[in-house]
Amino acid sequence: MSREVPAVFGSVFYPEMPVIAYENNAWQNVHWQSSAEMPFPPGAHALHYGSECFEGLKAFRQQNGDIVIFRPDDNIARMRQSARLLHMPVPEADTYRAALFELVKRAADIVPDAPNALYLRPTLVGTDPVIGKAGSGTTSALLYILASPVGDYFKVGSPMKLLVETEHMRCAPHMGRIKCGGNYASALPWVVDAKEKYGANQVLFCPGGDVQETGASNFMLIQGDEIITKPLTAEFLHGVTRASVLQIAPDLGYRISERDFTVAELKQAVEGGAEAILTGTAAVISPVTAFVIDGKEVPVTGGQERGLAIRKAITDVQYGIAPDRYGWIHKVA
Repeated sequence: MSREVPAVFGSVFYPEMPVIAYENNAWQNVHWQSSAEMPFPPGAHALHYGSECFEGLKAFRQQNGDIVIFRPDDNIARMRQSARLLHMPVPEADTYRAALFELVKRAADIVPDAPNALYLRPTLVGTDPVIGKAGSGTTSALLYILASPVGDYFKVGSPMKLLVETEHMRCAPHMGRIKCGGNYASALPWVVDAKEKYGANQVLFCPGGDVQETGASNFMLIQGDEIITKPLTAEFLHGVTRASVLQIAPDLGYRISERDFTVAELKQAVEGGAEAILTGTAAVISPVTAFVIDGKEVPVTGGQERGLAIRKAITDVQYGIAPDRYGWIHKVA
């Protein structure tokens, strides 16, 4: 059967979604409702004080017809961490996982064929209807999960220009590892400005010259047989795709260097033929084609071959073309 993918990423949703409420100091049973709307009290804590976090992961239809989810437990663990850091009710992992798998099972008919996927967006929002609680965490919450058939977020092979931003941070340093809307909003002024002034697709945040991440993806430099990326800190998101690259790359002949590096080092490496990639669930792996550094465009002359080969190694596991030797794939019963 034909399974169409909307032209706009994440614009069409499976018509129902699981919702789990936290109230009276306990998580309640899962209930299912329409995904067309979600009523919130006007005074909801999430709307006023930002008690909100979310995840992004994918389900795939493999070559043999199996429907699988890629690394769901890593995303569940990351949301639980985000909730703790935001002083929100922490979802119960087993109930959360069961709802996620049941959603994919119900939405099986709209899981597209490879290379497309079913994008899953678990979202946790604080619902306390009290605008006087700016100084305390929410004591009630809703966890719901959207499912959306999607194609590529960034078309493979399309130009990817990054503006290197050395003055501003993506978000508050202690908030970087939390996947929440506030962090994306914090980056947005610089991203929009970069698009308008330089035609850049994204901003690579490098406060004080320290290379970190873009507004929506982790960043890696590929220099010969070495992959260089910033070590995990609280300043940036601990990406699941990032972790996947670092796990599979040694099997492809790469050595991994998780270390700090500067914009000056980045520029020198790119001018010397290094590749650069963005990693993330939506983007998968997107090779960078140019940087704007100090107002001047620096093309990536090293090409995209290595980055695309790493992308293929990961997507081959997702699509069932290559065996899963890493425990990444979880079949939906």
